[in-house]
Amino acid sequence: MQAPREGLEERTRAAFVPTGVLARAAEAFRPRSGQTEMAAAVARTIEQGGALVVEAGTGVGKTFSYLVPALLSGERVLLSTATKTLQDQLFARDLPRLADALGLPVRMALLKGRGSYLCLHRLELARRDASLPDRTALRTLAKIEQWAQGTRTGDLAEMPGLDERSPVLPLVTSTRENCLGSQCPKFRQCHVNAARREALAADVVVINHHLFFADLAVRESGMAELLPIVRVVVFDEAHQLNETGVQFLGRQLSTGQVLDFARDTLAAGLQLARGLVDWQLAAGTVERAARELRLVAGRSTFSTRLRWSGEAPEGIEPQAWQEALAALASALDLAEEGLATVREAAPDFARLQERAATLAQRARAFAQEAEPGSVRWADAATHLRLVESPLDIAEAVQQKLLKTGEPRDEAAPQRAWIFTSATLGDDARLSWFTEPCGLAEAEVLRVASPFDYPAQAAVYVPRQLPRPNDPGHSGAVAALAQRAARRIGGRTMVLTTTLRALRAIGEQLQARFEGSGELEVLVQGQWTKRRLIERFREGADHGRPGCILVASASFWEGVDVPGEALQLVIIDKLPFPPPGDPLVEARSQRLEQQGRSPFNDYFVPEAAVALKQGAGRLIRRETDQGLLVVCDTRLVQMGYGRRLLAALPPMRRLQDEGEFDAALDLLAGA
Repeated sequence: MQAPREGLEERTRAAFVPTGVLARAAEAFRPRSGQTEMAAAVARTIEQGGALVVEAGTGVGKTFSYLVPALLSGERVLLSTATKTLQDQLFARDLPRLADALGLPVRMALLKGRGSYLCLHRLELARRDASLPDRTALRTLAKIEQWAQGTRTGDLAEMPGLDERSPVLPLVTSTRENCLGSQCPKFRQCHVNAARREALAADVVVINHHLFFADLAVRESGMAELLPIVRVVVFDEAHQLNETGVQFLGRQLSTGQVLDFARDTLAAGLQLARGLVDWQLAAGTVERAARELRLVAGRSTFSTRLRWSGEAPEGIEPQAWQEALAALASALDLAEEGLATVREAAPDFARLQERAATLAQRARAFAQEAEPGSVRWADAATHLRLVESPLDIAEAVQQKLLKTGEPRDEAAPQRAWIFTSATLGDDARLSWFTEPCGLAEAEVLRVASPFDYPAQAAVYVPRQLPRPNDPGHSGAVAALAQRAARRIGGRTMVLTTTLRALRAIGEQLQARFEGSGELEVLVQGQWTKRRLIERFREGADHGRPGCILVASASFWEGVDVPGEALQLVIIDKLPFPPPGDPLVEARSQRLEQQGRSPFNDYFVPEAAVALKQGAGRLIRRETDQGLLVVCDTRLVQMGYGRRLLAALPPMRRLQDEGEFDAALDLLAGA
């Protein structure tokens, strides 16, 4: 990658003409002015340095818009995505194809988090672990052992048939807490270190946002070594940056972490130092303390996130909470003391001792007041998770990435930061994204989708439905989905804003179609996300019925089902942030203190972006046709509805049920 940097914008534009390299790299390539303008802006930013934020509508082809100038620049490049799926696609398909078309000998590397790679040392420990849950786990472990003999990368995503939810995975992968580092007996064969070595030697490195922020937070070797030698950094799917960042830039403690520590301590003690410490007592004391803390929290009734502004989370008796935290810290102290006596016996014990000390320190920190400018909450699912996080990543971006305020070497080329996504806000400055990400001074570019939305799609708001807070709302949405999906033979995705609605709508539709052979109802949670999408894409092929997919949360974005497999998207309610969420409350209070309106400056922009993401599942190609139904009358009855409608792609409006039925008939006859 020694191409000259002079005239990068001109060389980039030349790649996008009808006879350019893209026409040779992609059979379906057609010149699009928006794609070319985005690529030119990326080229200018690479040459000049600084930050560029680009909202590129669906169909623009933003991936090639940043890859072409990045590759032509001859600079070392870091590409970060929100999902491992896009990460794999970039590395395995887009990058090699473009590098070949450009005639550039580019060295590429794929780098994921530790949890994506097989840990050979922990695999060896798992073989001797007598506490494996069941025969299914034993069979999975045997398959992993067999696969381990032939893998070069150790990337578990490459193993056929491995369930991403398997309870065996935490036993055969490492975390920052349990990795032994250079003291590991398998250090030389370590897949994580091999991936990092390849990344340090590569011209282009593909990572994901979770890895970026995890390493940024702890200054672990990966990004701490990689960032200084990279001048161009691209964040694709950048709309997830803020929420991903706040997960890692604060403090967390979960009973799951503690139970993992107890299990690892018991396994290592019995295998490597049996009889030297009462391992059953040490691990058992920690485990009981973790379960007692979970029980104390479990006595209260609360939603996903429990507010926590005083001594204890809301609804939990403060004295019992403080005592449970103190007991956990003491149990971890005792475990640390036992581990210290055998520290020299094996590197596992030194790492376990450090884990005990870290967990005890976090337990004591959560017994104290929160850091200024942060928010605390507790999550209680299977495990209890305590979280303290900043309200956004603005300060981290300014100080750790852009390094504003620091003296700069004028002779050194300025680093280029590119942030792009299909959905970044609903105003000219893309404030929804730029404000919390500390990018108020960045250059902003908005590139519209090339799709002919008025011809390809229509939006309908059924006015006869119950109000969103009415107990009968979910049932009415299910009835509408049932009628419409039958009319077009499936091809329907129902997106819900809550898990309660997901269950209600999913159960009603399954009860209606179960055993009929007419339509198959797929509900999030019954299979893995990948398997659900694969079945949905297949539709009515091979003699099977068409599909209705009912999903929430992660299915609102990153789901690509082009063609006739998806022609009707139904959204149950406007996706406002949950007002009782502690992070939402803290952000609202900060806006109030600034004299701003939380509803206009936070709730509506959040809903606009989420609505736009959900609607984006419908039209994925120039030839797609479809209907969007938003089952929330507030969209046409409230003043803010105009702003939310304006955030949607410019689809034609259907005014009544008759027009909706006529549109369904057109789809059915297509």
